[in-house]
Amino acid sequence: MYDVAIIGAGVTGCAIARELAKYRLSTCVIEREEDVCCGTSKANSAIIHAGYDAHPGSLKARLNVEGNRLMDGLAQDLDIPFRRNGSLVVMTRDNDPDVLHRLYEQGQANGVPGLRILDQEEARQMEPNLSEDVIAALYAPTGGIICPFELTMGLAENASANGVDFFFNAPVASVEKVSFPSPSQSSQNENHIAAPFFLIKGKAPSLRFEPSGSENSCNSQASSDPDLRLDPDGSFSIHARLLVNAAGLYADLINNQLSARRLHIVPRRGQYQLLDKSAGRHVDKTIFQAPSKMGKGVLVAPTVHGNLLVGPTAEDIDNKEGVNTTGEGLSYLAKTASRSVAEIPLREVITSFAGLRAHEDGGDFVLGPCEDVPGLYNAAGIESPGLSSAPAIGRMIADQITEACKAQIKSDFCPVRRRVTDMGQMDLAGRNMKIAENPAYGRIICRCESVSEGQILEAIHRPLGARSLDAVKRRTRAGMGRCQAGFCSPKVMEILERELALTPDRVTKHGPGSEIICGENKKI
Repeated sequence: MYDVAIIGAGVTGCAIARELAKYRLSTCVIEREEDVCCGTSKANSAIIHAGYDAHPGSLKARLNVEGNRLMDGLAQDLDIPFRRNGSLVVMTRDNDPDVLHRLYEQGQANGVPGLRILDQEEARQMEPNLSEDVIAALYAPTGGIICPFELTMGLAENASANGVDFFFNAPVASVEKVSFPSPSQSSQNENHIAAPFFLIKGKAPSLRFEPSGSENSCNSQASSDPDLRLDPDGSFSIHARLLVNAAGLYADLINNQLSARRLHIVPRRGQYQLLDKSAGRHVDKTIFQAPSKMGKGVLVAPTVHGNLLVGPTAEDIDNKEGVNTTGEGLSYLAKTASRSVAEIPLREVITSFAGLRAHEDGGDFVLGPCEDVPGLYNAAGIESPGLSSAPAIGRMIADQITEACKAQIKSDFCPVRRRVTDMGQMDLAGRNMKIAENPAYGRIICRCESVSEGQILEAIHRPLGARSLDAVKRRTRAGMGRCQAGFCSPKVMEILERELALTPDRVTKHGPGSEIICGENKKI
């Protein structure tokens, strides 16, 4: 029995989990994939928006600005790469001449600091590679770029270290509200919340349970109970007094099992192209085009790791798993991006990918307690600017929950987390010292990104550690470089085999069903 169960380990669910970890509540996170950051949170523009685009008075507007403000402190506490590079919304000759003024006025109403409208000369001084068609731009100095993997993992790892349990490979099949059969079965937790409670069920033959790394978790009974891990028939059951629905694209399915207020989420696909680091300085600011009803248009932006990103498209589709790219979509990116930025070196593309945004019919975030289901809190319809808003969403939902159950603040909450060692950020003396401590840091596994064996070992053995090639990649960048894992994959597989005591055919790319080796040709 948990006080709070969160469905979904994306950036929203993990932000809520970290905020709840500050209180004496037993909390768990239930995730259908094999790791955190496997849905919308892993495939997006990696942008921290300033907050001028959302309609004044909306949740998107308020929480975007608040989340943007919180990001500096959060990045410092969780050791997340983050840079306020600023952003430009460019206007071309064929745009509505009033578009920038409308955005400026919205930004002023939303409380965005430092906005300025630049003429053509000022904009070009700031960004020499702007297209000749650009005649003006809205400048937002508080815009930024971040690593969405590190943000999500940082929130999750810190939540785990402070008492939150995580369940992976645990797709939720059903949620219902039931009552205790007798008062004697109620919890003795000091923040006890009266029955009824939520019963969360699913089938997970390979469920992975990551108990809290905190010795002070008030949920030690739940963490050690083997019945919570897997029933004999391959199913699991988790009980919680309060339920947070942060299930991303599937949040409507969770909500609609419980509430008469139906939600409808449409997957909105965005396709991207990522360019090599040789193209990373083509622009310094995030360059947006004038927005439309489908979104903020195709952007061109540097990444915190030195690449260049172009995208996204915006296509409403029916398939909640439709993360394939298309020839038409990628051609559209090349054509459309050139309207704002000239001579983009698209020959330097090293990979293309697509992500899905959870667009709810109402057009705004759906947040807070569900009116007709006491104890259910929705965090649904989290599309752009969801990444920017995540810290504020986490605080908002946690405040509502802790107020409802009168939870007490922990005296021993630790807000600090350190990411995997980045040898590239060290000087020669620092690298030599690290290698002297552990020679594994001197063995380079990924040549493109200069990732060592020591860094991969850190990724595997840290809280909520990596269990697949993609999980290692998100934590270390091994496989994210120019050769896209062509060289380092076999080496990373060998390390995973050794450290996790796996046979070669059990090593996966991204969890069960993505095994890389399917059999043995011959023994040498």
